[in-house]
Amino acid sequence: MTPTEAIASVPTDLFVAGSWRATARTMPVENPATGEILTHVADADADEAMTALDAAATAQPDWARTPARERSEILYRAFELLHAEVDRLATIMTLEMGKPLAESKGEIAYAAEFFRWFAEEAVRIDGGHMRAPAGGARFLVSKQPVGPCVLITPWNFPMAMGTRKIGPAIAAGCTSVIKPAEATPLSTLALADILQRAGLPDGVVNVVTTSRAGEVMEPLLLDDRSRKLSFTGSTAVGKKLLAQAAQTVMRTSMELGGNAPLIVFDDADMDTAIAGTIAAKLRNIGQACTAANRIFVHTSVAEEFTRRLTEEMAARRMGPGLEEGVTIGPLIDDTAVQKVASLVRSAADGGAKVLLGGVPDTGPGHFFPATVVTDVPAGAELGSTEIFGPVAAVSTFTDEDEVIARANATPHGLVSYVFTESLRRGLRVSDALEAGMVGLNQGVVSNPAAPFGGVKESGLGREGGFVGIEEFLDTKYIGIPD
Repeated sequence: MTPTEAIASVPTDLFVAGSWRATARTMPVENPATGEILTHVADADADEAMTALDAAATAQPDWARTPARERSEILYRAFELLHAEVDRLATIMTLEMGKPLAESKGEIAYAAEFFRWFAEEAVRIDGGHMRAPAGGARFLVSKQPVGPCVLITPWNFPMAMGTRKIGPAIAAGCTSVIKPAEATPLSTLALADILQRAGLPDGVVNVVTTSRAGEVMEPLLLDDRSRKLSFTGSTAVGKKLLAQAAQTVMRTSMELGGNAPLIVFDDADMDTAIAGTIAAKLRNIGQACTAANRIFVHTSVAEEFTRRLTEEMAARRMGPGLEEGVTIGPLIDDTAVQKVASLVRSAADGGAKVLLGGVPDTGPGHFFPATVVTDVPAGAELGSTEIFGPVAAVSTFTDEDEVIARANATPHGLVSYVFTESLRRGLRVSDALEAGMVGLNQGVVSNPAAPFGGVKESGLGREGGFVGIEEFLDTKYIGIPD
């Protein structure tokens, strides 16, 4: 299938109550590798979004009564369809988001695993039974779906963030309205088509694409029929959504920004540390909330580490994601390029050394090269702001307590990375780091079977793992006299 055919295969209307519905306005979807328009999709207004919520609310009672095995089988069929159509879906993702094709194929496989995981969890929702400690009564505890959900996904992992939210909602018996990011709506629209072909009943999942997220989504959050909000995005937007959700005391899951430290101790295996750093830094072109943002290296190994990291970064080929051999695609838009360039320039002005890259590409598209910056001064914005680009910012340390304090000196706490051959040190430092996740001698922590999420201003709740489905369930207790 050619790129043109792949884009043409995606429905471009709103998906509401099982049907595709056109809107009066449309919005463009750009290829960040070229700046060209791929297609146009529906641009919903608030009334059209409310129609989607109407559909979700209408479908909720029947869906909640649907046997868990039926919900599970739908997810299994969608899992199989994602794998069967991986080439088409990966091409669509690379064209609208920019990541190299191999990474897009990896994301489709990762996204599919959320459907398989929650297909297995759907049939294991349970409760409990006990007698009152004082006697005279017994307690029956059951789990019930929270109700219609509002799901808001980011542009950087457009398929996986969709399945990570839709999967547990379907498994728990919840209907939903999902709003994908304006920059990358095609992957979510393709996912809706797959779910429909997998047999999902009308109205269980509804997709609203819009360029006016705030005004379009706020009425849904203030409507008391919406009982759950799951959002992945920036901390600033997450705080605004939390304030809106508080008006109806809505259940919330928030996966927000990060400022991940990566610590390389003097006893680290250097091959493992370099491979882990490359994975943590360059996955998705550095455009990930889990990306290593601040790299702390012990002074005794800093020279070797920096040399080898620079060599590895320099070997990466930059270009359009569909080209063979490309490992660094474009950033999502020109604003992202200018932000990354400004962070590097500001650090250099403050005394940092740019060993590799640092200057935006001047050709078409939104490219920024692999960059290594050392001697990042204390207080530099490069060390306090989520970079969201292929920039490795390296500084040194000498003392374990010192580096832990520096790593924790941030309002964020999503993920941290630690490289050491000492198990005692690894566990000790992992315990001391203020983060929801720690990669110990590994640069990738995301896994559908693990509880993903952060602490402090990096979020609330967890996605994936055994606890992921609990975010979409209410606990009900029934007291029965003996």
